[in-house]
Amino acid sequence: MIKISEITEVGRQVLESLFSNPLRSFLSSLGVIIGISFVITMGWLLDGMNNVLEDTINLIGEDMIYIEKFSWTGGHQWKLYEQRKDITYDQAMEFCRRIKVAQIAMPITRKGGAKLKYQSNTYNGFLTNGTKSEYGLTPAATMLDGRFFLPIEDLSSARVVVLAYNAYKTIFGETEAVGKTIKIQGYDFRIVGVIKKRGTAMMDFVDNQIFIPISVFNKMFDNSHRSFSIAIKAGNPKEMDEVREEAQGLMRIIRNIPPGKEDDFSLNETKTLESSIETFRLYVGGIGIGFTVLSFIVGIIGIVNIMFVSVTERTKEIGIRKAIGAKKISILLQFIIESTALCLVGAIVSYIVCSILFFVVASTLPGLVPSLGFLSKFIPVSFFFIASGLSIFVGIIAGFIPALRAANLDPVDALRYD
Repeated sequence: MIKISEITEVGRQVLESLFSNPLRSFLSSLGVIIGISFVITMGWLLDGMNNVLEDTINLIGEDMIYIEKFSWTGGHQWKLYEQRKDITYDQAMEFCRRIKVAQIAMPITRKGGAKLKYQSNTYNGFLTNGTKSEYGLTPAATMLDGRFFLPIEDLSSARVVVLAYNAYKTIFGETEAVGKTIKIQGYDFRIVGVIKKRGTAMMDFVDNQIFIPISVFNKMFDNSHRSFSIAIKAGNPKEMDEVREEAQGLMRIIRNIPPGKEDDFSLNETKTLESSIETFRLYVGGIGIGFTVLSFIVGIIGIVNIMFVSVTERTKEIGIRKAIGAKKISILLQFIIESTALCLVGAIVSYIVCSILFFVVASTLPGLVPSLGFLSKFIPVSFFFIASGLSIFVGIIAGFIPALRAANLDPVDALRYD
């Protein structure tokens, strides 16, 4: 049985050993510091990605489905999607009339590069959306000021416009926008509303949009080579399966797709994004784990070598301790604690350095690149405990063989060592 006094003495000796050679202690801990830093960085990035996904789901809505020509996870199949026939305005309107289960469904079409003018200033780079008034009932149309356009304004082709947040800030800054008139492609439009800032790192473009009635859009722009989207609000996430099934079947009928043939359209929803994020998370995790394991291997080798040097340097001391009655377990414990302490110091240093670095990065970069606003300034305390647990585990592995060698030294041979 190990006495408390023995543990106290072992702790004192460990501290003396660490502080007597601070540079050697730091260098031997460097591999562990790098390994723990990879673990913390990986966790920090994955935590940020989870925040991005949550924000994006809130933006799109858990009960929203978008029928589009392209899939949100296009990747290498982008050219295949490009060969699909466009979803026409008539198809989109027929779908919206015939769907039964969904709460609402509306067509959407987009035009990039429209020219906006207010007073003597001209603005480019905003995406013009043509849609129905029902779009105002979706999560993407949460208003900061004013309202979305009304059904009567859509039916009468009223020239009214709703600005997304960045469009409003670019044109009007801090001044009032609702009620003022801007020109779109040379036509006067009255501003009836401004949408709250909604962009996320995955969908930052949503703040660079304007919305007009689709009846007006169709008169202003040529739709002969344009594919429409259909936004469907299920009304309840629990009804998504039923809505998805009806939407897919109805769209196949409208587009005359024969049985057994693949869909020539995509059903996009938050699950699509979750799948993409999960794939990216696996890549980040795999790379991080690879670098972490490599760093820990280097760290273990370094600590093992340092511990063997420490055993050799203190051979005579070990002989004296054994000669006056020190037990094997005490010697073993001393060197295991010493290697564990080296690793634990590495974890503490790594956590402090990463905390400072991430705070600086998260405080400065989002100002330069707004899409990086998801980065957290603070590392969760749980990361410290994970890092500490890993370092203790590595310390025990690295210190066991040198400690076993020290514990098995013959006291007579140890006393003779010079």
